[in-house]
Amino acid sequence: MRQYLEETPLLDFSHPSLTALIRDRQWQSLPEDARVGAIYEFVQNEIAFGYNTADDIRASEVLRDGYGQCNTKGTLFMALLRACGVRCRFHGFTIAKPLQRGAITGIAYQLAPRSIVHSWVEVELNGQWIELEGFILDQAYLRSLQTRFARQEGAFCGYGAATPDLKNPAVEWKGASTYIQKDGINHDFGVFDSPDQFYAAHGSNLSGVKRLLFQRYFRHQMNANVAKVRRGQW
Repeated sequence: MRQYLEETPLLDFSHPSLTALIRDRQWQSLPEDARVGAIYEFVQNEIAFGYNTADDIRASEVLRDGYGQCNTKGTLFMALLRACGVRCRFHGFTIAKPLQRGAITGIAYQLAPRSIVHSWVEVELNGQWIELEGFILDQAYLRSLQTRFARQEGAFCGYGAATPDLKNPAVEWKGASTYIQKDGINHDFGVFDSPDQFYAAHGSNLSGVKRLLFQRYFRHQMNANVAKVRRGQW
């Protein structure tokens, strides 16, 4: 089980910004359940939903940005957990592109792959592996979605969510698995020791010219869309 506590190039938890955060929040002094919950809620709500330059960036870069999506927020979450002595691993998937419709629009949506690399974090707690995905959307963004689609009944897919019940998605930390994009999964790559191992095997979402266009232009448009949703200005 030692591999589930190891530092890696992406899980760079010895970076000064991460060690300072952990020290200031005093997470290591908490019981394990509360420690996981406190880190979960930090990543969920103090790291806003948004699009970084790439999926395969370091945890310290995600913390510096102050925002992220499933893969990048997951990298930060894993780094903080391991630094605090909590065993965790990476579970890789792809999700269907329509899950991102609304958050991604126009040419950016057209250029996005039909199946988008996705992941959640699995945490070993009390002898069981818990699947944690509900940290992806911050509560302010999710509340705005719920307000906009208040009449939605049943399954919802779009704007970064794919859930059987938008009104009551299983996103709060209660010591059990959480989900917000699970219903959009269309392929399961299985479990990996780290995000580094997964990206070495399967790559990230974009490469070449598409990656460059995303980094320099499209992600800024996408983040502007997300900010409008969060403010209710849509």
